[in-house]
Amino acid sequence: MDIEDFFNSDCPGREVLDHITSRWGVLVLVALKDGPLRFHQLRDRIGGISEKMLSQNLRVLGRDGLIDRFVEPTTPPKVTYSLTPLGRQAVAHLCGLVEWIARSAKDIATAQEQHDLRS
Repeated sequence: MDIEDFFNSDCPGREVLDHITSRWGVLVLVALKDGPLRFHQLRDRIGGISEKMLSQNLRVLGRDGLIDRFVEPTTPPKVTYSLTPLGRQAVAHLCGLVEWIARSAKDIATAQEQHDLRS
């Protein structure tokens, strides 16, 4: 697949792009960059995400091969989520974007304010 393919509406890579770059997808992946977490740890780490939305994103990212789900045979079962090698590759790129946004947030807010004043 070539980058140019992403501009075609029927490109299968667009679906994965949507999963990885969605608000919750980015945050779930980046939250797992330092190691495995249990469901409640992920939920607590990602402010504002509902349990339903977290579950949905974990399923989708797992299907995409980015997250592993490990169930310990205990009572009750303990479920841990971690990045796959493919997920670690994605996070390496996402962290650069997230770090850039964090560094640039003030400049972006200023640009937004200036734009809004002109509108």
